[in-house]
Amino acid sequence: MPIATPVKKHVTKETPAPERARETAPAEKGADAAGEADDATRLVEAIELLFFAYRDFISDPDALLAEYDFGRAHHRVIHFVGRNPGITVAELLDILRITKQSLARVLKQLIERGFVAQETGRKDRRQRLLYLTEAGRDLNDRLAAPQRERVARALLEAGAEAGSDAEDAWRKVMLALLNKENRSEVEDRLADGRDRPKGRKP
Repeated sequence: MPIATPVKKHVTKETPAPERARETAPAEKGADAAGEADDATRLVEAIELLFFAYRDFISDPDALLAEYDFGRAHHRVIHFVGRNPGITVAELLDILRITKQSLARVLKQLIERGFVAQETGRKDRRQRLLYLTEAGRDLNDRLAAPQRERVARALLEAGAEAGSDAEDAWRKVMLALLNKENRSEVEDRLADGRDRPKGRKP
């Protein structure tokens, strides 16, 4: 009787789970690293866009300010005094976050040249209340006009109109860039600016 030859079964040897994990880990790490690099690049590009947008945003006012031998500090004072008629020097310092000496120098120039008027507080005579003069309001309007046009054009080119999702998203990004402790203050100031009547003419 013939002896049957045993049939050898081909057994596939599986790679142990820990080894499989070690084999796939480098690929996953490489993908994660590439993703992180892409994220970092996008963030750097966003920072650069912010820089270039601000550079061009202030270019028109800068040219006008140069005609008066003024700088951006003068522009900020004119803007915030215009938005907050009767603002105190202390409040203006809190907004601008500059030294008293720096603000005093800028205010002195604006007052001497007739763009800002200063009055003593009625309730507290230690206070100095600031207003734009007629010349100051005119300069403020001229400085703001090209910036208003630029923002309006940017929103339109982004496919947005006033009150659209794009404008809301832009405002949210701007607010999110602020320090958390400053956001409520800025939102309150924006709301106050919408409700505040036009300042009187000093």
